Amino acid sequence: MAHRPTRRFSAKGPAPLGQEEQDYIRDMVVYKDNALIAFNKPSGLAVQGGSGVTRDVDRLLAAFTTRKGRKPKLVHRLDRETSGLLIVAKTGPAAAHLSAQFAGRQLEKRYLALVGGKLAAEEGQIDLPLVKIKSGGIDLMRPANAGEADAQAALTAYRVLGSGAAASLVEVAPKTGRMHQIRVHFSAIGHALAGDTKYGGLLLLAGKPCPRLMLHAAALDFTHPTTGEPLHLNVPPPEDFSAFVKSVLPD
Repeated sequence: MAHRPTRRFSAKGPAPLGQEEQDYIRDMVVYKDNALIAFNKPSGLAVQGGSGVTRDVDRLLAAFTTRKGRKPKLVHRLDRETSGLLIVAKTGPAAAHLSAQFAGRQLEKRYLALVGGKLAAEEGQIDLPLVKIKSGGIDLMRPANAGEADAQAALTAYRVLGSGAAASLVEVAPKTGRMHQIRVHFSAIGHALAGDTKYGGLLLLAGKPCPRLMLHAAALDFTHPTTGEPLHLNVPPPEDFSAFVKSVLPD
């Protein structure tokens, strides 16, 4: 009988989560039911893996895998440097329902942003189409030129919550969901977000070093994918965000 060589299988897929990683993602949960989970994501944590990413939400979602092997699914994204609300779906139908709400602009999203300088108006809208570009191998956005092909409509509403000579705290409600939309829009009107290294944000405000990109996903209002009832979720900004805002704005 001919000798059969021993088959060797190489391990594929991510390594199993350790207890520290499971605790880390579970500590972010702010809401959970049979259809979805909502997290308060910290700044610095990527939502998906990629170049230079050592830890990401998508991989950490394995902590919530069911006995049947179903892992929650991402239905939207936050920039790595942005903190705040991130929701995932626990079932396929919930994922489809939530994804359709995001795609159809049926959700209301509200962010807090600290921008450089004092805005001329207490509230307003930035209606400026955007174009995706590559710069140094990185995906970025820029304002579109008039009549430019591939321009994507982009609309951002805002209202000022507090301001000083150095900066303004604004509540932002993007009406479209373009990549980096809030960051590009405020940069385009001369008020880039504090700590935004991609779009010209100041790293020092009132002589104080900015700890991070000053953008926080504070609230989401949407329709529950199972019950059909309105669901309102909100999370306060983390301490580093609040402390820096307090340090650069007058009382």
